[in-house]
Amino acid sequence: MSDEELTDIEKAAILMISLGEDDAAEVLKYLGPKQVQMIGEAMKELDNIAQSRVEGVVSDFMELVQDQTGIGINNDRYIRAMLNQALGEEKAKTLIDRILMTTNTSGLDTMRWMEPRQIAETIRYEHPQIQSVIIAYLEPDQAANVLSYFDDKVRLDIIMRVSSMDRVQPQALQELNEMLEGQSTSSAGQFRTMGGVKHTSDIMNLIESTIEAELMEGIKEVDEGLANQIQELMFVFDNLIDVDDRAIQVILREVASDVLILALKGADTALQEKIFRNMSKRAAELLRDDLEAKGPVRVSEVEDAQKEILSVARRLADDGEIMLGGGGEAMV
Repeated sequence: MSDEELTDIEKAAILMISLGEDDAAEVLKYLGPKQVQMIGEAMKELDNIAQSRVEGVVSDFMELVQDQTGIGINNDRYIRAMLNQALGEEKAKTLIDRILMTTNTSGLDTMRWMEPRQIAETIRYEHPQIQSVIIAYLEPDQAANVLSYFDDKVRLDIIMRVSSMDRVQPQALQELNEMLEGQSTSSAGQFRTMGGVKHTSDIMNLIESTIEAELMEGIKEVDEGLANQIQELMFVFDNLIDVDDRAIQVILREVASDVLILALKGADTALQEKIFRNMSKRAAELLRDDLEAKGPVRVSEVEDAQKEILSVARRLADDGEIMLGGGGEAMV
């Protein structure tokens, strides 16, 4: 595989490994949980990387830096246990400790570094309003995974509360943070915009398909108007047909070929052709051959692959690289 076939995440992983612990720590502490997780997972997959490839990645990085006056990194939240999963506990320990020494992560922020099952167990017996605030605070993909560990009735209650949420009073946030971390936080004095119909639709986009269908049916029974609002804002896999070609190309650079093959098994011909058109001729031919050779697959596998691609698209939209609108509108 040539350097051109590496994704940006794979290049970042190679760069982090080549930097060494001290310098990698300084870079990673400016990234958010989702970014660190993606880079960590890519680092885990790297094996026997040729020196020439490392040199190529570093060279590309240096050229990029020289063309800019600064690298636009948002000073967000600090790295946590995801590196344990990426590098193994022993290798990650020094790196994690060094980064976390200066963190001001609040009780709510720590939730974003936890595994979904762990979050679910932590809040399982809390008041539904506390559960809904935490779900609203999480990134949509993480929130979707957490909700999968609750039963139907609890999920519906939480999602209804999230959809009706607008702002959370600072005192409530401060008390919640104190409950989670046992110390006061800097939340007081600021209203926090959380939840709402848009956030709910983002969660519904990423939750497991059978759960999504059950939840939507439950919402319709309670409030049909709300269900319609959520559906209008949801961006589903078929909406990719309306996405700008350049945005499709950006998305494809971040998607593994095996995931794309699975996702396209369940796509209609028009969407498949759109994907083919936005690849090189050789890559499109290989993808067609792989699709034809792929035997029957479970519907759940196809849906999971499509959700993964939607997650990539949403991340790119959040990072400002593409724009995805409700009902499939998109521009770059």
